[in-house]
Amino acid sequence: MFKSLRYLAIAAAALPFVATANTASAQDLVVAAAGNPGGLAVFVAQEKGFFAKNGVDVKVEIRNTGSELSKGLRAGDFDFAPAAFTNLGAALERGLDVRGIVGYVGAAFEKSTSDAVVALIAGPNSGINSVADLKGKKVGVTFGSTGDVWLLQALKQAGLSSNDVDRVNTRPPGLVSVLDTGGVDAIVGWEPFNFRALQKVAGSKEVKRGGDLVCFCAYLHGNPESVYKDEAATQKLVDAMSEAAAYVRNPANKQEVAEIGTRFVNMTKEEVLAGLDFWVYDPRIGPNTSAAFENANALLREQKKMKKPFPAADYLDSKFIESTMKRHPEWFADLGGAS
Repeated sequence: MFKSLRYLAIAAAALPFVATANTASAQDLVVAAAGNPGGLAVFVAQEKGFFAKNGVDVKVEIRNTGSELSKGLRAGDFDFAPAAFTNLGAALERGLDVRGIVGYVGAAFEKSTSDAVVALIAGPNSGINSVADLKGKKVGVTFGSTGDVWLLQALKQAGLSSNDVDRVNTRPPGLVSVLDTGGVDAIVGWEPFNFRALQKVAGSKEVKRGGDLVCFCAYLHGNPESVYKDEAATQKLVDAMSEAAAYVRNPANKQEVAEIGTRFVNMTKEEVLAGLDFWVYDPRIGPNTSAAFENANALLREQKKMKKPFPAADYLDSKFIESTMKRHPEWFADLGGAS
């Protein structure tokens, strides 16, 4: 549904004062983002010129799925990309060599579980009023996604197992249509798909949202060569992402941010605005981030998708974001502390 797009981050003519100050030190980077509101910090950094302002030239690539992002990173199509904690560990165990340097989406710094963006939406006449009612029902969900991990945890909490429901593997853009046509009794998705389902499928309803079952969080990462070959450029990227995230979080910018989102991905402004109530844009890295990462890996081991623990310290490198926080505390003043 979403089409891959390619953008130059900002033209020198658009910000001549920035070009004059940074041309000599600017580093060309390719940064990938997912085709959903989770990528708003990247989109805003490109559209508002935060990349160029902080001295780095960036091309933005958009992909539809996490697997496409990881494949592109492996193939060298881009230097940095995000990945959700709920499937990243398995890729790391299989040999993906990357370092997470800045928060992309999620509230992992504040707490190790954060999943309000995920919800269970029941179709009309499904008879589903609670998670327990899913027994014997068909549920549309994207296998391997954070939504899928959330569903398995929700079932466990309700005393059910994956064998009690018929999980139907559905790509995110198809979740609404499969619910609308009656192909499934319910779906588990994230924004904007939950909002879209509630708007387009008459009689649908939200049965459960969030619940701190998992961490719907992702960090921007690159292979060691991309991260460390020019640490000054990496620092500028982290600075730009942090400034853009602050801009996204500012309620005064909500309408503009939503407009920017519609220019990058196939969503209406109303859908982007609805998602802003649930997505979290916190670039920080801390002890809870490590806990969220290791908790996600524990779930993957429980599901037999990983064999052994992968230390968070071998993935997360907080030195860049710590430098940003020291030099620009104003970009983080609205955020809460770690719990």
